[in-house]
Amino acid sequence: MKIILQQDVPNLGGKGEIKDVAPGYARNHLLPRKMAVEATPQKLREWEKQKQKEEAVNRQLEEEASRQAEKVSGQVIIFKMPAGDEGRLFGSVTSADVAGKLSDIGVEVDKKKIEFPEPIKSVGPHIANVRLHQGITAELKIVVEKDE
Repeated sequence: MKIILQQDVPNLGGKGEIKDVAPGYARNHLLPRKMAVEATPQKLREWEKQKQKEEAVNRQLEEEASRQAEKVSGQVIIFKMPAGDEGRLFGSVTSADVAGKLSDIGVEVDKKKIEFPEPIKSVGPHIANVRLHQGITAELKIVVEKDE
């Protein structure tokens, strides 16, 4: 029996996939729990339209992410923070700090999408990776200077 999955099902597939399963499994487990619907011709047409809409939205998000990646890649963000004599910061530069500076230049990025190879706890240049979309990342240069 052909079904269209309405949500992720372990050991079967992800949301939106068309699968061929045993009729009993579909009738007794998947359909009553609203995990899937039967793949009738009308449902298949609706599924195709939905897929096309999702692809169009995904393309648009990808283009926007590419534009943001170009903006972010050339940026150098400077932080002035209190530090000790050896150049060790009294605090650290967090992803929220970086997201705030990026929003000042017009790029809205969730702080969870900013990754540091190692925590920024010293004065000097550092690199951060900004995940803007699936497969699109930008490298951001961060310079930490000692605040006098």
